Amino acid sequence: MRIAAQAGTLPPPATPEAVAAAEEVIGFPLPPLLRRLYVEVANGGFGPDEGVLGVSGGAAQGNFADIAELYQDGPDPSGHIPEGVVLIHDWGCTVWSLVDFRDPAGAMWCNHEGECRPQGVNLAEWLTGTPAGTLTVETLMESRPTS
Repeated sequence: MRIAAQAGTLPPPATPEAVAAAEEVIGFPLPPLLRRLYVEVANGGFGPDEGVLGVSGGAAQGNFADIAELYQDGPDPSGHIPEGVVLIHDWGCTVWSLVDFRDPAGAMWCNHEGECRPQGVNLAEWLTGTPAGTLTVETLMESRPTS
């Protein structure tokens, strides 16, 4: 697995207590794949670019310490991001990838300049597609979910 191969550069795994604390703040359980990655592989840092945000004590991005802290500061004052949809990766230039915690498969969403929409891929597809180059920030912003 590509993520496991990167393990030397990743933060240590999250504790189950840190994951439970994030779930308490967010109000939804983590999708099972994300939970396993955090607890068994690394507390964030995997995925595209600098990787995804972790839970408390894990990988941060800029001023954003962890997914629960970021969610607690919102989730979105404009109301464009649905409850339970969690910011997980900052692409820069007001583009974020988000995971839908209401969906066990972890449906992915994109938020760009206040427009938030589903991407038509799940977390597993996103994690394999972004390093492979089949999913880029441009395709995520342009894509529309299939009905």
